[in-house]
Amino acid sequence: MYETIKYEVKENIGYITINRPKAMNALNSQVLDELQSLIEEVSKDEELRAVILTGEGKAFVAGADIVEMSKMNPVEARAFAIKGHGVMNALENLRMPVIAAVNGFALGGGCELSMACDFRIASEKAKFGQPEVGLGLIPGFCGTQRLSRLVGKGMAKYLIYTADMIDAAEALRIGLVEKVVAPEELLPECEKIAKTIASKAPIAVAVAKDCINNGFNADMKTASQYEVNAFGIPFASEDLVEGTTAFIEKRKAVFKNK
Repeated sequence: MYETIKYEVKENIGYITINRPKAMNALNSQVLDELQSLIEEVSKDEELRAVILTGEGKAFVAGADIVEMSKMNPVEARAFAIKGHGVMNALENLRMPVIAAVNGFALGGGCELSMACDFRIASEKAKFGQPEVGLGLIPGFCGTQRLSRLVGKGMAKYLIYTADMIDAAEALRIGLVEKVVAPEELLPECEKIAKTIASKAPIAVAVAKDCINNGFNADMKTASQYEVNAFGIPFASEDLVEGTTAFIEKRKAVFKNK
């Protein structure tokens, strides 16, 4: 069904792999269109508890497709940015958590793709950066916005203005990634985290994600009220009954996303 991405589901966990290894998994229009379609498909799967996103071969995603962009006029470039923003926003707003398994280069659009995920686990071999200004461009898939929110305005400006590429250890230090592991441990670690998430109440996880995403840039009063309004939602679910009953009975809860 898809030519530039691979998708499979194992034990209620979805695995998305950007699959253009000869192009270092660069994001062209076809990849973005296929990702948009897949994200819509994933959003309808009520059995999914988490998603792991990675890249085939030596790169996570080495950037947007420079060959394609070099031929664009300003109007076409803006349309390309709109397409990219649509994909990143759809990924960020998926009901279930998305884990970026950053196995190699995450540059430009690749860094932006990783930042649209809920959090990032990086291989020791991973490299991050927003190199666009060195090409006469700026980040176009929300890099100027998400990067500053993750690492702070000053560090985001430094990375974008200098186009510096940083390693996984530095990415961890500045808060761009949450954990760094050996290359051979990357997918096992992400699977371990995904399975831990999958063992929790799906409705509660989804509501918590919605609260964090929607409250992050709001003032505290507005964000607090958002949480108060959302707090009652899980109380209408069977999962809450199961979770509280299991706690009282001192047994492991078995949640059904209901």
